[in-house]
Amino acid sequence: MLLSIAYFPPISYFALIAEGMTIPSTPSVVYIEACENYQKQSWRNRCRYYAADGPQYLNFPIVHEGTHELPITEIKVDYSTPWIMKTERAIASAYDSSAYFEYYKDELFAILDSKPETLFDLDLRIIRFFLRKTGIAADLRLTEEYVPTAPEGRYGRDYREVLHSKRPDTVLKDLGLEKPYFQVFARKYGFVPNLSIMDLLFNEGPDSILYLKSLR
Repeated sequence: MLLSIAYFPPISYFALIAEGMTIPSTPSVVYIEACENYQKQSWRNRCRYYAADGPQYLNFPIVHEGTHELPITEIKVDYSTPWIMKTERAIASAYDSSAYFEYYKDELFAILDSKPETLFDLDLRIIRFFLRKTGIAADLRLTEEYVPTAPEGRYGRDYREVLHSKRPDTVLKDLGLEKPYFQVFARKYGFVPNLSIMDLLFNEGPDSILYLKSLR
């Protein structure tokens, strides 16, 4: 399958990857689009999580020098503002009382604190972190040229435009995964589906894989 790079991607992103994996050991082959130009207001540098006052967005700034002419792999992260500190505080405030946040926070925050130079590197490190922690086996590969509409035989099914922060997707419904799990603030606001994968991991921990894929 073909996916765009994403920052703390939504649960549907990982459900697609898990769908292509066979238990116990055959990984899902996933191509990450590495040759496109940057697109603003997308999952590439924003995510949606569950805060004490309801669903909210987190994002990070990029260096806007020739942004739209550069391939996504060359887009640099802007560290001139203290967005890392604000992001870590927001995540901790939202998930400190969740069952598994303490188990994962140090390793996850270490990725942010390392300040990867590019958007692509930052996102890819975060994706690999969540793949490991959810138990999803994936063979991640990068595209070598940009193809506007990728033939399915080349990369598998193209989901680059299916998963977008401005449009709801039906991935979880299509995979039969429209089901609730425990969320810290669900009693106050109700269950919110398809948030960032961190919402699932911090609340379900090692059982996240049971939500993402049937192990029958």
